[in-house]
Amino acid sequence: MTLPQEASAALVSDRTHPGNGTTPAPDQLIRPAVEIFDRAAIAAALESDIEALTDARDIRAATVQILLAARKAGNDAIAEAFEQSPLSARRAVHSYAYLTDSIVCAVMEVTTKRLHVLPNPTEGERLAIFAVGGYGRAEMAPYSDVDLLFLTPYKITGWAESVIESMLYILWDLRLKVGHASRTVKDCVRLAREDYTIRTALLENRFLGGYAPLSQELNDRLWNDLFSATASDFVEAKLAERAERHKKQGGQRYMLEPNVKEGKGGLRDLQSLFWITKYVHHEDDTAALVGLGVFTPEEFEEFRSAENFLWAVRCHLHLIAGRGMDQLTFDMQVEVAARMGYTDHGGRRAVEHFMQDYFRHATHVGELTRIFLTALEASHVKTAPSLIGLFQRKKRAKAGYRIVQNRLSIADEESFFDNRLNILRIFEEALRTGTLIHPNAMRLIAANLQLIDDDTRNNKEAQRIFLDLLLKHGNPERALRRMNELGVLAAFIPEFEPILAMMQFNVYHHYTVDEHIIQCVSVLAQIEREELQETLPVASRILKAGINRKVLYVALLLHDIGKGRKEDHSILGARIARKVAPRLGLKPDECETVEWLVRYHLLMSDMAQKRDISDPRTVRDFAKLVKTKKRLDLLTVLTVCDIRGVGPGTWNNWKAQLLRSLYWQTADALENGLEDLNREAREAEAKKALRAALADWDKKDLRTETNRHYGTYWQGLQTETQIVFARLLRQVSENEIRIDLMPDKDRDATRACFVLADHPGIFSRLAGALAMVGANVVDARTYTSKDGYATAVFWIQDTDGAPYESSRLPRLRDMIGKTLGGEVVPREKLADRDKLGRRERGFQFPTSITFDNEGSDIYTIIEVDTRDRPGLLFDLTRVLANANIYIASAMIATYGAQVVDTFYVKDMFGLKLHSTSKQESLEKKLRGVIEKGAERARN
Repeated sequence: MTLPQEASAALVSDRTHPGNGTTPAPDQLIRPAVEIFDRAAIAAALESDIEALTDARDIRAATVQILLAARKAGNDAIAEAFEQSPLSARRAVHSYAYLTDSIVCAVMEVTTKRLHVLPNPTEGERLAIFAVGGYGRAEMAPYSDVDLLFLTPYKITGWAESVIESMLYILWDLRLKVGHASRTVKDCVRLAREDYTIRTALLENRFLGGYAPLSQELNDRLWNDLFSATASDFVEAKLAERAERHKKQGGQRYMLEPNVKEGKGGLRDLQSLFWITKYVHHEDDTAALVGLGVFTPEEFEEFRSAENFLWAVRCHLHLIAGRGMDQLTFDMQVEVAARMGYTDHGGRRAVEHFMQDYFRHATHVGELTRIFLTALEASHVKTAPSLIGLFQRKKRAKAGYRIVQNRLSIADEESFFDNRLNILRIFEEALRTGTLIHPNAMRLIAANLQLIDDDTRNNKEAQRIFLDLLLKHGNPERALRRMNELGVLAAFIPEFEPILAMMQFNVYHHYTVDEHIIQCVSVLAQIEREELQETLPVASRILKAGINRKVLYVALLLHDIGKGRKEDHSILGARIARKVAPRLGLKPDECETVEWLVRYHLLMSDMAQKRDISDPRTVRDFAKLVKTKKRLDLLTVLTVCDIRGVGPGTWNNWKAQLLRSLYWQTADALENGLEDLNREAREAEAKKALRAALADWDKKDLRTETNRHYGTYWQGLQTETQIVFARLLRQVSENEIRIDLMPDKDRDATRACFVLADHPGIFSRLAGALAMVGANVVDARTYTSKDGYATAVFWIQDTDGAPYESSRLPRLRDMIGKTLGGEVVPREKLADRDKLGRRERGFQFPTSITFDNEGSDIYTIIEVDTRDRPGLLFDLTRVLANANIYIASAMIATYGAQVVDTFYVKDMFGLKLHSTSKQESLEKKLRGVIEKGAERARN
């Protein structure tokens, strides 16, 4: 048996670019063609095995058996070669296309020569088969779809239907994911006119076999009747599609789990350039864009490098997953980095180095796209952008600049760089005029970064320009992002270079370090524009009252500049800030404040989320560190911006309430003196508030309630919660368990109040009950009344991090009651839930346990920092209960897959845990239960 003449000719084509309608040539493959698919041997095997067969099912089964083995062998050969040469992506994707071509052509041969023989076809009984879409471009990942077009000259005949059906059944039996369409030439033109997706797929049609004249007819009709007159429409449609695709993928190039194919800066963006190039310039190869003057040779090399890198990532993703997968999830990032040869070094993990390269390539894709689109505008194929930003009417450009296609360009390229400060001034002018910078100007800036030297950095006018970019125009993030992408930011502040496109490998952060900083600056600008007054009332009020904006913006710009090294990034960042702040033109006292803010930029967040801010000692210690109201105001705004800049959904009412409470208490302490922060005063105020709230109660009952609690109860709970407990405790019986569940909108959580007879381990028992119902505890307090009742309050969220809906509360109450009643044993049931998802396996969170006897006047503070899992809180509290440790309160701060559980505790005698041996013994037990749970989760 021999392959069809047309297919054989295609297989040995010596054309060099796959986009020109041919199968990849032998020199484009990762292994010799015969090792991927031995056409002669496979044809002989098919001939031998089916020669004597007459039943169609037997012929099909024999064909599938031979080709299935050939496909597996071919895939294995490509995968093995790719593993040995993990960056040879182009050869790999062409090899997968070659293998698929060979299989499709072999199936066509069997189908037309053995299953549905037609010795003398009429003119209408002709059939041609085309690869379309990505397969048509001869670019395939291991598990890419096989998109086929079956083309007939006129209406599809019965013979053609039979051929198509048999081919598809065989291809499906070969476990290929086939997308197909059966059309006439007329259908193709009509449907392509109506649907841009179909039009794009047909743009990349590649003839595989069958009746060859149909290929010429199809392409003549497409180009003459459709493509040639609709270039502008096609470009606008593809750009609109691109914008919508980016929006679905999160809108940012630096999303930490990017989609390699569809995300911003991904393969689809590069493919869009290919489509438009072919449609507009009638060129099959993007290399032609160099000759057309769109790209410089260096830019095209960036294009090729990014394309190869992204294809390598996608192919490795498919091979690891064993299926079509394009989302570069955290677990996959670790494995792809290893396959591509990345190693741990410089204090950073291999996966972080790999993702930094990924984001740098994605940035290059964005730059190339801008250049390409501007070239299209110049030739009037694409509509020029309207003015963007805050400015509603066009402002004339200053001397030295001109507006071209609604973009800011350089008037005289030869003289522009005579003054080095113009590299900074153009960004200021872009903000002033509300225009984008023209890509031609961007290219010139990127090519002249060496002009930014120490003299430039220390120039007072350069410092003024840079600070004005931050302070003067209302949208500094626009200038910073463009400066960052072009390398200007790192050239002006060299200390910024190490964090460019640096990934933070955890589930908490959504962006790279540099993009996170720009997001933080953007949040600050939004607050200043009064866009977040309702959401951020305290920060808005602080800024409106007046604050040193220069210090705040510079501190935000530098707060994470020390990341990615072995040393604590806050300490290193403060040292860097000490050098950078004077270079930006700040006064000595401003430099000192910036350094302090960078050093302690996590202080307020940690105090609010990891400490009990109802404890006066917490506020006193925080106030002593902050020292002045000025610093408090600056740190508060910086903290808010830092949390909101982490990513969508990170900021919530819970964190807002904690920060607001800490701010107002500290501001009051700084204004009125730390001595006013005492337990007695708080207790008296709390009792007075409760009496007012329960004015309708009998005086005897009210006196009983105010006398039954110790001082910590009155200091630790808000009046609303104390009212709930008063009602639950009223006429409670000794063996009764009373529960009150109520949404707490101010804290984005459900408040769960429990009243029951006190006994050792009550906190652990309640934690187990809540874990059983899938509740995520975010804060908790437990107190013992003088008459022997435990009053415990937990703030809980559902698995989505939201308060429980009111409709779910009755069932939740019932399930908690059954667990507390002993009907269910939490430890046995929770074992199945402590499973570690594949996505989280790549993260490393070393366990840290600390004991602090200074942070509270009456409690030891135990802080456990480790990986989060559903049964963790129950496990930890069970260890404490078994050691006869009384838990007064617990704060749970979650950062993605990491959690910090903080417990305020006493021993069985009501004393702090001062004994070193006791601390060491307790730490050993806590680590043991953490490791045991982690092992259970892994397995």
